[in-house]
Amino acid sequence: MPLDRRLLLGWLLPSGMRRDDRDDPFDDLFREIERMMNDMMSDDVDFESSAGFESGSGFGSDTHVDIHETDEEIRVVADIPGVDKEAIDLKCDGDVLTIAAESERRHYDDKITLPGAVDEHSADATYNNGVLEVAFDRADDSADIDLD
Repeated sequence: MPLDRRLLLGWLLPSGMRRDDRDDPFDDLFREIERMMNDMMSDDVDFESSAGFESGSGFGSDTHVDIHETDEEIRVVADIPGVDKEAIDLKCDGDVLTIAAESERRHYDDKITLPGAVDEHSADATYNNGVLEVAFDRADDSADIDLD
């Protein structure tokens, strides 16, 4: 017998508040709660597709990405839990960072446009406890050209 997500999430919502009544600032929180409830339940219950969200879990649906900038570097921090380090594939063309990762339960695939040009050969990446950090040196704006 399928479970009604309204019954499961009823205790999480204030009295009289329906899912459609939420304000945008709480949308990510409720999606994360639904994702965690879905993970705890069997795969037979799919809260995301029944709620009208894009089905499947991939980059952007349940993953948080932050980009930090300084004058010298650009650092991308992404939460990609449940993936082995060896299953992560990173590529950068100087303007876009591509992150692909796969586990038995999840598939992540996203292209992140960086806020500035970077030296892709300077990349330094770490993955620890489900958190991926990739740091790049900023690319030189342009090279001076001597005119003879």
